[in-house]
Amino acid sequence: MRKGSTVFIYVFACRRFLSLCLAILIITGTGKTALSAEETAGQESDGYKADYSQQPAFGGPNSPDGQLEESDRIKDPAFRFPAVYNFFQPWRDWKRKQNDKHGFQLSGQYTTLYQGASKSLNGEDKASSGVFRTTMKWTPVGRGTKNTGSLVLMVDNRHAFRDIAPTQLAGEIGYIGLTGTLYSDVDWVIPNLNWQQGFNDGSTGLLIGRYDPSDYMNVLGYTNPWVTFSNLAILLDASVQFADSSWGVAGGSWINDQTYFMLGINDANGTITDDLDFFNGGAEFYKWGHVGWSPNRAERFQKNIHIAGWHVDPRDEVDTDSAQGIALAANWTFAGKWMPFARAGWSEGTTPIYNRSATLGMIRKFQFRSDVAGVGINWGDPPDDSLPNQTTVEAFWNFQFAQNLAFTPSVQLLIDPALNPQANQVWITGLRVRLTF
Repeated sequence: MRKGSTVFIYVFACRRFLSLCLAILIITGTGKTALSAEETAGQESDGYKADYSQQPAFGGPNSPDGQLEESDRIKDPAFRFPAVYNFFQPWRDWKRKQNDKHGFQLSGQYTTLYQGASKSLNGEDKASSGVFRTTMKWTPVGRGTKNTGSLVLMVDNRHAFRDIAPTQLAGEIGYIGLTGTLYSDVDWVIPNLNWQQGFNDGSTGLLIGRYDPSDYMNVLGYTNPWVTFSNLAILLDASVQFADSSWGVAGGSWINDQTYFMLGINDANGTITDDLDFFNGGAEFYKWGHVGWSPNRAERFQKNIHIAGWHVDPRDEVDTDSAQGIALAANWTFAGKWMPFARAGWSEGTTPIYNRSATLGMIRKFQFRSDVAGVGINWGDPPDDSLPNQTTVEAFWNFQFAQNLAFTPSVQLLIDPALNPQANQVWITGLRVRLTF
C-alpha cells in the first residue's frame, strides 16, 4: 500500500510545511537589518581578507578552490566586533603576504552539526559531530598568468560527540540516505591531494591525484554542506553513485564563453578512509562526464544548466555489479537573490540510493546581509522494488552572526522512510555552527 502512495498525498503532507518556509523567505526578504550600523574597522576594500578571490574554473563550492574563496570572502554579518576583527589582522596580513610572495593560500574552518529525530528504530535518536578542515594551495608554476600549476592539500578531522554521528542517524530511523552529509566519525582523512594545471589561458584545466568527484560533477551553485542543505538527496543527486575521495584524473575545458565540459575517471574502490591506498582493488573504475552551459564564466554558480553521465565497473571485493546513470540539473538566480533549482536523475543498478530521483527547491540570498536560506523537496525511488518511495523535505537558514561565525538551524521531514514500515514520517531538527579562520 505504501509503495502505491501517490504524489498528491505527498504534496498534501508537505503543503503546509513548504508554505510556511516560503512565507518566511518572502517576508524576511523585504526588510533591512539594523544590526550592522557600525562599520568593521580594518576591513580590506577588495572584498577578500587575504585576496583569495579566484573562483574555481570547474569545481563546485565544496572543492578546494571553492572553500578557499568562500572562507576568505568578507561577510556582512548581523553583529560586528571591531576589536575582535582587528585582533586577528596580523593573521590576515600574514596570509595575504604568503599569497602575494609565494603563491601559498591557507584556510581553516571548524563546523559542528547536531541532529535530533522524532522517531527511531532502536531508541538512538540524537547525533552530533564536528569537522575540522584545513585547505592549502601552493602555486609555484605560472603565478601572474592564467596557466597556473598548483599543489592542493585538504585535511579533515571528523569526529562524533555522541555514540553516533549524523552520517549514521539515517540507519537508526530506517531512512535510505544521509541526513548529515560529511559529518562522520572517521578521524583524520585526506579528501584532496592533487596537482591542478591550467592551459589555454586558463580555459582548460587538468587535475591529477586524489579528489572527490562530487565536488566537480553535477554540481550546482548551492552545493555546500557547510552553508546550505545537510541531506544528501537535496544537496546532490541520490540517483548518482558517487565515488568517494579517491585517486584519479579529471579535466575540463571551456568550449566558448558559455559552454564547458568535464571528464574524469577514479578508483571505484577508493574511500575517504583507505589510507591513500592506490588502486588496491585493481583496475575497477568510476567514469563520469559533464557538459554545462552558463551565460558567462563568472556566473557559473549563479546560472547553470547541465547534463552529466556516469558508469561504475563491477567491484569484485565488495561483490557489486556495474551501474550507470544520467542526471540533469539547473539553477538560475534572479535579481541577485532568488535561486530556484531543479534536479532529475535516472540510473540502472542496485548500488545507487535511488534509480529515479527528482528535486525542486529555492535558495534565498540576502543582499543586505550575508545570510542564505533555502527549502527543497526530493522524491526518490529505491532500486529494491519491495521498498516504498521516499520523500525528503529540508529547510535551513544560514545566519551570519559575526564575520567568521555562522549558525544554521534546519528542519527535515522524511516521508515514508523505506526501511521503517512503522513510521509514515520522521522529523529531523538540526543546528550547525561554523567558525572560519
